Amino acid sequence: MSASTNCETCSNYIYDEESDCYCCEMDLDEDEYIKFLSYSFYDCPYYCSDDDYKIVRKQN
Repeated sequence: MSASTNCETCSNYIYDEESDCYCCEMDLDEDEYIKFLSYSFYDCPYYCSDDDYKIVRKQN
């Protein structure tokens, strides 16, 4: 995992049509949620790259 993660590239960061914004779909505890809202959520344990070609590049 990288030193800092970008929520915009995470597959858990989804668009919620009901609230009309992007949200993390993981169940964050209170401390994690505060970090998420303050944009200081580095080394997120739930970060999952949204890069579909990452595996292919490793195979080549």
